[in-house]
Amino acid sequence: MSKAFVAIDLGAESGRVVALTLRQKSQKFELHEAHRFSTNIVTLPSGLHWDVTAIWREIVKGLVLVAGWADENGHEICSVGVDSWGVDWGIVDSQGELLGLPHAYRDPRNNEAYQAINEQISAEEIYRLTGIQMMPINSLYSLFALASHSPDLVAAGDHFLHIPDLFHYFLSGVLSNEKTIASTSQLLDIHTGNWCQPLLEICDVNVDLFSTPVPPGTTLGNLRGPLTAETGLPQSVKVVTPATHDTASAVAAIPADENRSWCFISSGTWSLVGAEIRTPCLTNEAAAKMFTNEAGVDGTIRLLKNIGGLWLVQQCRRAFAARGQTYTYEELTDIAKLAEPFRTLLDPDHPPFAAPGKMLQKISEFAASTNQPVPETPGDYLRCCLESLALAYRQTIQNLESVVNEDFDDLHIVGGGGKNRLLNQMTANASGKTVIVGPIEATAIGNSMVQAMALGEISDLNQLRKIVGNTVQPEHYQPQEADSWHQAYEQFLSLPGRQLKQ
Repeated sequence: MSKAFVAIDLGAESGRVVALTLRQKSQKFELHEAHRFSTNIVTLPSGLHWDVTAIWREIVKGLVLVAGWADENGHEICSVGVDSWGVDWGIVDSQGELLGLPHAYRDPRNNEAYQAINEQISAEEIYRLTGIQMMPINSLYSLFALASHSPDLVAAGDHFLHIPDLFHYFLSGVLSNEKTIASTSQLLDIHTGNWCQPLLEICDVNVDLFSTPVPPGTTLGNLRGPLTAETGLPQSVKVVTPATHDTASAVAAIPADENRSWCFISSGTWSLVGAEIRTPCLTNEAAAKMFTNEAGVDGTIRLLKNIGGLWLVQQCRRAFAARGQTYTYEELTDIAKLAEPFRTLLDPDHPPFAAPGKMLQKISEFAASTNQPVPETPGDYLRCCLESLALAYRQTIQNLESVVNEDFDDLHIVGGGGKNRLLNQMTANASGKTVIVGPIEATAIGNSMVQAMALGEISDLNQLRKIVGNTVQPEHYQPQEADSWHQAYEQFLSLPGRQLKQ
């Protein structure tokens, strides 16, 4: 009977329940996707919220399906763990009751909180304390917003839980804060690894709302009894914290050659561009170029920058559908291939792009304001999004190399965005790097295999990556069309938003 480890992998657009089985003799693994579902933001009078009860129903359905699969195939389910996007959270009271639906990071009131906090403490001081990139989506600002708008709700709270922590509580009944997701919050002290008292005081929140963060690979306990009865999973199944921030799990599963220097892009709704280092980087240059220090597996630090990723493509697709033009992502890539190159470029981090809705109008307005041709066809819109992302990657990688004083040999792309072969080739062309793509399901793999590490089936991060390398056959992309991409890069740097990021 082979051992299996179940990853509940929640993204900002979709979630999945995936089982990984290890084959110790060959040092390889197999993946089985039991269930895939949408993760939805709902608009309520109080703002944008995650429909966590709907997500929980889908998780339970996935666990039922994975239990049936294990029984049919003779696998032993050893553990389950959850990862998700960063920064979002909920609060439970002393009786374990969830107090309201968690707000989503794109809630507009976070922008007001961002301005209010910046009037009380400088960005330089926040970075010195936390080592985290200044972004209104961070938990610091959403916590300040809730404490300002609903102080009684916060006062009634007993425990602050990021989204994976919340679902681990639903699974095990144990309240915990895991370190990799906590490190995305801008509430963690980069020097002590615990919660940052000065910032909590600004939010008017007591530190007792939090527990000391636990590392990836912490066993919280067993599945709750009622849940084993509902799903058919055995009572012996452990609830284990993986690297609960999805990017941390994805980076753990990068099959990097330890003899070559490398950087990464975790590509999805957000693109996270960075490198793995051993100690935090808090230099003035790192702060000026807005690099963030987030916790990884085995004591590593992910020095990275968030870029507004395939969110642009997702929002364009929704806008096309609203006017009766329905496309799959593959069809959108195909029409982008046929569009005129470098006709229009945009800044993926342009603030209006971060809010949902009216993406085609926003792109058109940006083009007009920067004296560029306004996109006319769906292909024009998609091509400008993809080319602009690739050029933003180039700038960010160059800044990263300057910050860490290293010229990277390889650029690894992991995550669902790696399915877009056009963007992969554009990234190689723009960056001048060898681009190595895969595994696509890096987050679920990293999640499951950190659980296996916790239970003694894998010795360390190096062995984990070797097992991934033994199993996965990555795709390689070599740079092409260097001259035309260099000219486009000069045009890209002339955009007002990008000049400030040099």
